[in-house]
Amino acid sequence: MIKKIFGTFGTRLLNAIVGFITLWLGTNFLGKEAWGIGATVLVDVSLLLIAVELLSGSGLIYFTPRKPFATLLKISYTWTFIIMGFFTLMFYLLHTFLPNIYHTFVPEGYGFEILLMVLLYSLHNFNMNILLGKERVGTQNILFIIQFMTQMISMIIYIFIFDIRSADAFVYSLITGYITVNISGFCCIMPYFKGWNKNQTSESLLSVAKEMLNFGSMIQLSTLVTMINRRISYIVIKNVFGDAEVGVYTSGTQVSEATKLIGHSIALVQFSSISNMDDRQKAANLTVTFLKLACILTAICMFVICLIPKSLFAWVFTQEFAEIKDVLISLSPGMVFLAADMVFSHYFSGINKPQYNLYGTLVGLAITIPSIIILIPMYGIIGAGISVSLTYFGTIFYQWIIFKKINKTKTKELIPTLKDFKTLINNIRLQFSSNK
Repeated sequence: MIKKIFGTFGTRLLNAIVGFITLWLGTNFLGKEAWGIGATVLVDVSLLLIAVELLSGSGLIYFTPRKPFATLLKISYTWTFIIMGFFTLMFYLLHTFLPNIYHTFVPEGYGFEILLMVLLYSLHNFNMNILLGKERVGTQNILFIIQFMTQMISMIIYIFIFDIRSADAFVYSLITGYITVNISGFCCIMPYFKGWNKNQTSESLLSVAKEMLNFGSMIQLSTLVTMINRRISYIVIKNVFGDAEVGVYTSGTQVSEATKLIGHSIALVQFSSISNMDDRQKAANLTVTFLKLACILTAICMFVICLIPKSLFAWVFTQEFAEIKDVLISLSPGMVFLAADMVFSHYFSGINKPQYNLYGTLVGLAITIPSIIILIPMYGIIGAGISVSLTYFGTIFYQWIIFKKINKTKTKELIPTLKDFKTLINNIRLQFSSNK
């Protein structure tokens, strides 16, 4: 297990490096307005994907060992094309009869590209989730590398060979990356097409689809609320200040989110440790330890990033993006709170109580809406960063109340001790020894 975790961490670290290079290319050769349009397109795609992933998302990981591959493929592909048909019709009707509303959400000229990317992402996610369900984590990581490396290389080609200096370069590179990884991923799942009619069960497609929908609905509802939290900020920034400010804000969030590697990796170790624990109190104690470590390490990392002078950001990303540092400072508390959110979320999922993750995101949404309405017009993209920090604080405050209620944990236990670091080291050693 620990080897898979470190393999995944290494892959995500490489992705973060490639993401930084992509950010540098975008800020230096496309400009902040084009970069803002590209970011809006990507957020739109992520929002639409939530509906598709109700029956072709991460729930496939759970059902792959339990249901025939043919059944999962038929359900997921049928659902994907039904939803894509609905989205296509919705885009057409909005563009024809309500163009003002349509362009509030969809950047002009990118409707087709958004729909194409949703389709490509959906097919890719099916491949990736099937592989994870088959415990082929290494193959999944290789496909992930193929995707983001192809995307970066193609973006370089579009900029320097085809001389595309608009958001098209970024959007086309994403499409190229996902076409490539879809072909590769389909080749990886080809062996499961053998014996297509074997291992069939008496269950109808409808009954399996209903089971998958019940399983994935809570997760996707939580994801939907999270995406709404994120999307509202982009809409307000775009409508008040324009695409250029969206570009600067997006760049700041991309730099800050590099620290998510810390919380994500610690949460993975935590989840692998508590998912098979029968002792709830031990799981709670371990969660508190990981909570403190994730927050401390993320805070240190964000502190170092915030020490970088504004002139360096201007030199690396051009003067147009010098405000990245201001965004980072406003986001820094939020990144620490996000690390805590990851640990709490993995705990609640590990004890089969994912509803608390949904309730936490709803608390965050209740904070997001009034805070962005007040803060963004007053303070611009800095106000958006403050809103994010307030949102994550509200989320983890709720999660802490529930966690404390379930486990009778005392607030003083949040104070870090040397024992916490020893516990982490011992847990990693146990994971290594169990894999020998």
